[in-house]
Amino acid sequence: MESYLFAGLEATANRLMVEGVHKPGTLTKSSGAWIHSAGSAVLEPGEYTFRAMPTWVWFAVEEGDATLNWKGITVRLKKSQNCIIPAGEAESTLKVDKVTRCLWMALDGQLAPMVVRKLGALLHMPLKQGALPSQMYLAKQIVQVMVRHSGTSDATYQLQHLMYGMLASHWGQPVAMDAMLSHEIAKVVDALRANDYKDNFSLQEMANISRMPMETFRKRFVSEVGMPPLSYVLHCKMERAKEMMREQNCTVRQAGIAVGMNDPYHFSKQFKNIVGLSPSAFMKQANKVEGAPRTRRRRQVAQAEK
Repeated sequence: MESYLFAGLEATANRLMVEGVHKPGTLTKSSGAWIHSAGSAVLEPGEYTFRAMPTWVWFAVEEGDATLNWKGITVRLKKSQNCIIPAGEAESTLKVDKVTRCLWMALDGQLAPMVVRKLGALLHMPLKQGALPSQMYLAKQIVQVMVRHSGTSDATYQLQHLMYGMLASHWGQPVAMDAMLSHEIAKVVDALRANDYKDNFSLQEMANISRMPMETFRKRFVSEVGMPPLSYVLHCKMERAKEMMREQNCTVRQAGIAVGMNDPYHFSKQFKNIVGLSPSAFMKQANKVEGAPRTRRRRQVAQAEK
């Protein structure tokens, strides 16, 4: 079967590339957004062409690294980084210099643009982002379910559950690597969210909330969430800052202060390290959709959310 994502490649060839297509059920369609298809691939060094897709594609590197070229925009993706390729007629290419394992899923439906935005992406251009370990775990689960039930609606509710798990994880809600977070770790995650990531909790302060010794807490947090506590906090701070600049018209300084970074230089440096763009460049790109002014973009999103 020819690959849905890559032009000129066969899916299921030697199990190095597997894909599946989802036939959404009636209730899933009425929800307005669903996973259309998903897959994984082990790519040998070379250049690959993505098909022009009518859907938005969440694309992540699980192992290795790759360079995406889209309309003259270059996005370098390393392990556990992702971007969302906009829907449309534009073809894009992926250059791989060493053996690389990747995961992807295509989002469809009237409300798919809203899901894309909630995943921290821009609607009109790919943007490098870090993927939380729980998101990579969920993405692999999505691929497994999709391949096993390809072409049917047998797993439509399970796939919806996994998609919303991806969203919840992105916004710092208690999503564990396996089932649910423990009560102790969930208390810390909930405290961070309730604070809107304004304060700079130390490792000791987070351990105190969990009522565990600091080193025990650190190990438990890594085991359940998949990354160190301070790295997790920084990721959530940057997502909060992106939302404030894009949705609330906050300045770079205001967004930095809101997430506990009063030094604009330090905030900008951390933001660029994680997002791949400076805060000012991110705001400039977020203010346009294919050249449309911000007010028009808001009308488009509002229509999608109705």
